[in-house]
Amino acid sequence: MTRRRLPANFVIGAVLVALVVGTAALSLVWTPHDATAMNIRDKFADPSAAHWLGTDQLGRDVVSQLMAAARNSMAVALIAVLLGGSVGVTLGLLASAIGGWVEDGVMRLADLGFAFPALLFAIMLAAVFGPSLTNAVLAIAFINIPVFARVARGSANQVWTLDYVSAARAAGMNRFAISRDHILPNIAAAIIVQATIEFAVAILAEAALSYLGLGAQPPASSWGRMLSEAQTLMYLAPQLAIYPGLCIVTAVLGFGLLGDGLRDMTDPRLARER
Repeated sequence: MTRRRLPANFVIGAVLVALVVGTAALSLVWTPHDATAMNIRDKFADPSAAHWLGTDQLGRDVVSQLMAAARNSMAVALIAVLLGGSVGVTLGLLASAIGGWVEDGVMRLADLGFAFPALLFAIMLAAVFGPSLTNAVLAIAFINIPVFARVARGSANQVWTLDYVSAARAAGMNRFAISRDHILPNIAAAIIVQATIEFAVAILAEAALSYLGLGAQPPASSWGRMLSEAQTLMYLAPQLAIYPGLCIVTAVLGFGLLGDGLRDMTDPRLARER
């Protein structure tokens, strides 16, 4: 019996994700230097044994900043996806279970949610409460709700037509109990795949919001804010923009490939079509 090979995109994505998550986890207990410590005398230092990737315009260690930013990005993406996914999946399951005007209403609200991108929602929150990482999390979670609602509702509608669900209804189970005990476990794979893909979107959104000053505020480290600070130094120290850019690409590509690979594994027909 031959063993089924893992999709290449899944393997590459898993390696990149492990690298990013491992770096974020390591930053919880160790970084080469304090990511917020400034030393103007050592500004724009070249890579050395003391500073592996050199220092920035304020003398801060670049590696330490990148590691701390990885931790912040992972935390923001995790909280935003969990929050948005929980609300979205709940709405999708309710829409599928009840149907009728409730389902139509939830889907129209989802359409309305797609009309408000994270950037616009973050600007609205910043105007009222001021820019902060919390507002960035809420903005990213908001744009995840309609995505998960549609995925959950579409997957649940397919499961509702299966025989064992009809048997459960005939046995007297109410629709909410069926959704909890039978529908949700059977759509979990689709939700996990979508969550992995949305994780990449959340990382990119957090970087974009921080770049515009609507996310992480000083002295907190963020890849997006590092890019923002480096944009005026492109001719003097272009590496200060290259390093966080590569980190963003690695994280987004890793989670994107991982989600794509998981989708291939849960639906082999997609892999054969490719």
